[in-house]
Amino acid sequence: MRQQLSDTATEMFMERGFDAVRVSEVAEACGVSEKTVFNYFPTKESLVLDRLDATMASMRTGLAEPGVPPVEAALRILDRELGGMTSWLAAQDDPVQATAMIQRFGALIRATPSLRAHQSDMMDQFIAVAAAILAGRPAMSADDPEPQIAATALLGLWRIQFQGLRKYLDGTRTPAQVHQAVTADVHRAARLIDTGLSSFAAFTPGTDGQQDTQATADAAEPLLPGPMHFRDHRRHPEPGPRHRDRGADLQPDPRMTTGERTRWCIISALASAIT
Repeated sequence: MRQQLSDTATEMFMERGFDAVRVSEVAEACGVSEKTVFNYFPTKESLVLDRLDATMASMRTGLAEPGVPPVEAALRILDRELGGMTSWLAAQDDPVQATAMIQRFGALIRATPSLRAHQSDMMDQFIAVAAAILAGRPAMSADDPEPQIAATALLGLWRIQFQGLRKYLDGTRTPAQVHQAVTADVHRAARLIDTGLSSFAAFTPGTDGQQDTQATADAAEPLLPGPMHFRDHRRHPEPGPRHRDRGADLQPDPRMTTGERTRWCIISALASAIT
């Protein structure tokens, strides 16, 4: 019944517009009362964005799994969700028409302020849940800045996946090619945030990001290949013209703590971007 209500509502909304369809009309089309609809869906918006509830459940389970780094847990969830969509596309008799349907669904959300607001509210809930789970790893508060920024960065991977689907679902690629292209974009974004999240995993509350030993810093190995490595020229000056390739050979001092290393990476990257 839940699936029928969501499918019927989505079809009616795409045909007539979200605001032009009343919940009572969806109920009537499914042969149930309006109260029954709200028993399954608390709001009209959740009739359309019902899959976000499944994402929330997966995130609660995945991020809390012992021994699994946050980025890896997020990538597993994203790959399952993407695989579900591309497998559905591949099973359709007319993949081009199915792709057009997904594009219309995305257009409906972008054109409807209340749906965008609901999506934004759900993302805030995702961040709150992720921050609470991540804070439990190094035993800090979910309101601390470290778990908050870590959760925000992690949930940004979902935005990259949504944007990738919008970009690559153009009707010219096979479902397998769409899956490959979107996954590549998500992994590029994941590589960028992986170093910071690995440092967060080794963070000790109350030390301002400082670790007692280099062994602790070395324990936070990045999950994905190709992280940024910078060498601090303030500690290791080298001869050469000032106009040489800025930032190209920056590397952190081996004696730097994880917190120092992460901050230097961020500062160096920003300096390279603006000079």
